[in-house]
Amino acid sequence: MELSAELLILLFVTGLLAGMVDAIAGGGGLIALPALLATGMPPTQALATNKLQGSFGTFSSSLYFIRNDLIKLGELKLMIACTFVGAVAGTLVVQRISTQFLAGIIPLLLIGMALYFLLSPTISDEHRNARITPWLFSLTVGFGVGFYDGFFGPGAGSFFAIGFVGLLGFGLTRATAHTKVLNLTSNLASLSFFILSGHVVWSIGLIMGVGQLIGARFGARLVLKRGVRLIRPMIVLVCILISAKLLLENYPALLAWSGLTQH
Repeated sequence: MELSAELLILLFVTGLLAGMVDAIAGGGGLIALPALLATGMPPTQALATNKLQGSFGTFSSSLYFIRNDLIKLGELKLMIACTFVGAVAGTLVVQRISTQFLAGIIPLLLIGMALYFLLSPTISDEHRNARITPWLFSLTVGFGVGFYDGFFGPGAGSFFAIGFVGLLGFGLTRATAHTKVLNLTSNLASLSFFILSGHVVWSIGLIMGVGQLIGARFGARLVLKRGVRLIRPMIVLVCILISAKLLLENYPALLAWSGLTQH
């Protein structure tokens, strides 16, 4: 692809903004994916390239949180392993099964999560008692959300965050930090298959990746400084935007799937 200087700058800035938003609340793909599609590349290449540039952002924010002692990687080994296996399984399954059903269900779940983060008085930076063990969390949330991210993707970060808060009792800032590590894991799992299939547009992905590195670092710093006051409204906004996007894009397909329209 021929890339003008103006397009290169726009892609870099898009990556920077997507990385910052993703580090705070997830949903950076809402910003990055439309920009990739606007370059004229096919959807499969756009999805593959999005995984590449997004991996830079999740790596940057994860590293920042690790260095600031919000994450201890030794305690996440099983979660990382289960998330990776789930994402690989989801990436393989999505090639054989339609995603129309998920396109109808996920917006409802995301709206429910938005209401939970908006209205629940228990959402804070305070650590509470866990409801399940980390081992069970790894096998259920780690594998399940990893599978979902490889299979479909939108809102995976929000699902991880609510799992850490609601099931392991993490404060929201710590939950956000741990979410980035598992997001990075599922991104790399899916990216490995896209690389093998030759769908990644490296020139664009690397340019946006540099922006992601910078934006994610800035977003991670904001998470530590502002905590729940910043993360909570951002997660609510991202959940609503993803829900609206999925409903607008898939409404005709959902009608067809439900049998309400005639082909």
